[in-house]
Amino acid sequence: MTACPQNRDPFNRGKHMIEEFKKFIMKGNVMDLAVGVIIGGAFGAITTSLVDDVLMPIIGAIFGGLDFSNYFAPLAAGVTAGTLDAAKEQGAVLAYGSFITAVINFLIIGFIVFLMVKAVNRMMAKEEEAPAAPPAPSNEEVLLGEIRDALVKKKR
Repeated sequence: MTACPQNRDPFNRGKHMIEEFKKFIMKGNVMDLAVGVIIGGAFGAITTSLVDDVLMPIIGAIFGGLDFSNYFAPLAAGVTAGTLDAAKEQGAVLAYGSFITAVINFLIIGFIVFLMVKAVNRMMAKEEEAPAAPPAPSNEEVLLGEIRDALVKKKR
């Protein structure tokens, strides 16, 4: 039983692996995924700002000036601070206000992704519904049409 030539030379095996990796990376799905992750990260930052800087203050004003980011439950006896940051310095806290903010953030992102997928599906359906242009007549059909027209002219 002979070994594969690639297995005899470790440098050749490395070159083969690099070539295989290049083929894998250059596939469309991998590149699409990479772009999606990058855009998703940026979109996450925008959504976090929307929730933290726009929606949560409005929700807080509606409910009498509540600030969800400072809602916490102390888990240690020594926690007496009034703000979350100061309470974290004093000991263990259960920051359920941050969790509420994260849930709202998730719901907004989920709803926006739903709207985007719905729009893409609608565009794809329109493309499928568009009738294809009829194929151009072949040379034989064109020639037969000319012969037919010439015969009709001769009969007159």
